Amino acid sequence: MTGTGGGDEKSYGAVTAQEDGCLLVRVRSPLPASARPHLLLRLRPKKGKPEEISRSLALEPAGPDQWQAVLEAAPPLEEGRWDAYVVASPGGDRVPLLPGPRDVRTLVSGGDGAPAVPLAVRIPYATKDGRLAVRAWRRAAHAEAGRIVVADDSVTVAARLFGATLGDGAVVSLKRRGQGGAETQFPLRAGKGQDFSFTVDYRDLRPAVAGAPVIWDVYVRPDTDARLVRVARLLDDVADRKPVFVYPSTTLDGVSARPYYTVDNDLSVEVSPHRPR
Repeated sequence: MTGTGGGDEKSYGAVTAQEDGCLLVRVRSPLPASARPHLLLRLRPKKGKPEEISRSLALEPAGPDQWQAVLEAAPPLEEGRWDAYVVASPGGDRVPLLPGPRDVRTLVSGGDGAPAVPLAVRIPYATKDGRLAVRAWRRAAHAEAGRIVVADDSVTVAARLFGATLGDGAVVSLKRRGQGGAETQFPLRAGKGQDFSFTVDYRDLRPAVAGAPVIWDVYVRPDTDARLVRVARLLDDVADRKPVFVYPSTTLDGVSARPYYTVDNDLSVEVSPHRPR
């Protein structure tokens, strides 16, 4: 049974992201003195699927109605959204944690540092219905998007590669979403170290547009024989970039194009027929 967290039994979770990658979770909850509480993190399942993956951490006393636990950097969380609960005793009801203060200053790097790879990112955030959750990513290799500049007929992106090395034949690849989607490549301009940039010409994406919008997902292929690496923005404190970072669309020969971040903070380009208002 899942608790509602209503009335005086509301529990709050404050989270501090530490420099070593751990998350310190402080829980304020009016639990009885005999309680043996746990912090429960449950990976939110895909629609229609049962809950299968969870992580439970013992909460230690930290003052009157105060408890705390440390979510260590290893083992990493599976990629997805983890809802946070407090459980007063083994087998007891789980009570959703409401979001308290979240200190995520150590996460605001914008890719300037050198994170460990495989990449494991955890960002605490407040859900749309006002509960505490943790957004997690796990990537064997990662291309961190930086500055994005939109022009009249193109978009230019600066990025940095982690977990792979730029070599001969490195290119940026846009894959049309959907089974059997087309792939279009663009030149990659190598910079200092693992930095690179690229420009996507919208005219090269226009022929695929018919009646419905077409989504092109952005990847980099580090060298001729390497696997594709997704371009995304993960190395900061923004759990959901899509509604926050909105880029202008460009109208070109009857179509509109715009870069955007997906619900997973991956970079994509949407091209759709232009419909004048």
